[in-house]
Amino acid sequence: MSSFANLKRQSGDLEKLSKAIEQLNSGESGADSSNNFWRPEVDKAGNGMATIRFLPAPAADGDDALPWVKIFSHGFQGPGGWLIDNCLTTKNQQCPVCEHNSTLWNSGIEANKDIVRKQKRKLNYIANVYIVSDPKHPENEGQVKLFKFGKKIFDKLTEAMNPAFEDETPINPFDLWKGANFKLKIRKVDGYQNYDKSEFESASALSNDDSELEKIWKSEYSLNDLLSDKEFKNYDELKTRLDRVLGLSGDAPRPKTTVEQIKESAPKSKPVADDAPWTDTSTVEDDDEMAYFANLVDSD
Repeated sequence: MSSFANLKRQSGDLEKLSKAIEQLNSGESGADSSNNFWRPEVDKAGNGMATIRFLPAPAADGDDALPWVKIFSHGFQGPGGWLIDNCLTTKNQQCPVCEHNSTLWNSGIEANKDIVRKQKRKLNYIANVYIVSDPKHPENEGQVKLFKFGKKIFDKLTEAMNPAFEDETPINPFDLWKGANFKLKIRKVDGYQNYDKSEFESASALSNDDSELEKIWKSEYSLNDLLSDKEFKNYDELKTRLDRVLGLSGDAPRPKTTVEQIKESAPKSKPVADDAPWTDTSTVEDDDEMAYFANLVDSD
């Protein structure tokens, strides 16, 4: 448990977050069913906007915690239904889905590579945010929520801390006193949600009342809880689910694949690198489809 006084003493300090960004970029670090999550709503044209404030690491997670967590997941449909699960590589563990994808990709068969592209690992980040403005749902304003986002928005956070031009002042976007509100602007581009127009406002305190800031800070949700074992199937459970979804266990029609023959001659898989061709660490900022798919998963 960290103290509010210590949080204020560290206000404006970018060193820890900058190092964490460097580790992410170098590859050294390893289902929204809850009402704790917030998602901006868009209109029929796919446009939407809101203003949020990224918050520091939760008090419950301790002084050394980061204000975000990085989570990989899988979401795809096979002959035996849907697989919507967190990827064990999030916890630097072997993942049977990634192993299966690796085997298919390394087969050199283009049809297998097409299968892998549909079931590759996807990247999301989760952070606590304070809802400053939500035109579609003003009842959310003034609340602390968890916000799931992808690499595009994470790049915006990185750029705020490490601006490209000398005349730009770096800020810690997670700082209660010296951070800045984030204007989230969503457009539909080529069928996907696009966040390129989103931007930070000028740096300012979220509130001039420290007692109010402390209240906000202490109302944050633990991010460590999102990485707990209960949020992940273990290897055997995930392997059983994978076999069922792909019809490899006899519970569903078997897919047209030569994976069994490939596995016999394939070398033992290695831990998955972030830039492996069967993983996805960029691209689309739209998890609406994943949330919908999650509701389709039949219970075990």
